[in-house]
Amino acid sequence: MAQHNELGKQGEAIAREILTKKGYHILETNWRHEHDEIDIIARDASELVIVEVKTRSSAYFGYPESAVDFKKEAFLIRATEAYVEDKNWMGEVRYDVVSIVLNDKEASVHHIEDAFFPE
Repeated sequence: MAQHNELGKQGEAIAREILTKKGYHILETNWRHEHDEIDIIARDASELVIVEVKTRSSAYFGYPESAVDFKKEAFLIRATEAYVEDKNWMGEVRYDVVSIVLNDKEASVHHIEDAFFPE
């Protein structure tokens, strides 16, 4: 497995652990619809939370959350619409980003709630 794929898997495991400790209930991981993927789908009280996890080994080229651009948001929104329809979800939906800088020395985690809003 490529090193960046392994880093991503480690980041997603850290994100699941952090969210679980905060009381979120993990519903799905790596949920796919056609070419789109949602890293984590969780419940926080009465909200459905769509979580994009971004992991980098350093912040030298910018923090991981900066990689969640308009194009990525559009993919997440499209996949979320499919998930909501598939599961007949009628409640609120929130989009979060978990940004992780992970290297040999430490892991720095930043959970951004309501990271973006669909238009």
